[in-house]
Amino acid sequence: MMNKKLINIIVLALSLPLTAMAGPGPNGDFERPHGQKAERLTKELGLNPEQKTKVESLFKEKKAKYKALHEETRGQLEKILTPEQLAKLDELHKRHHEKHSGQKDTTKAQ
Repeated sequence: MMNKKLINIIVLALSLPLTAMAGPGPNGDFERPHGQKAERLTKELGLNPEQKTKVESLFKEKKAKYKALHEETRGQLEKILTPEQLAKLDELHKRHHEKHSGQKDTTKAQ
């Protein structure tokens, strides 16, 4: 039971940076690309061209930072967890992503 909780916490920790980066938009859309978010903010907030450029740049910068954080966390986990635990973690992370993105994996039959 404790191992399952630990793995769930780890999956959550790995997912949070990406989820925070995607963040739900006003309509609850988690997977909106940054360009679309910038367009939506431009329209809804009346951003001028300079503001829009800065917002797009900010989104790109944050995406790179979150990706680096995710990769660093993964590297540290690879040093801590056993290969079996890593496989379980990968499966949990995959299910979490599918659940939150609304996509189903069609490659399971491989």
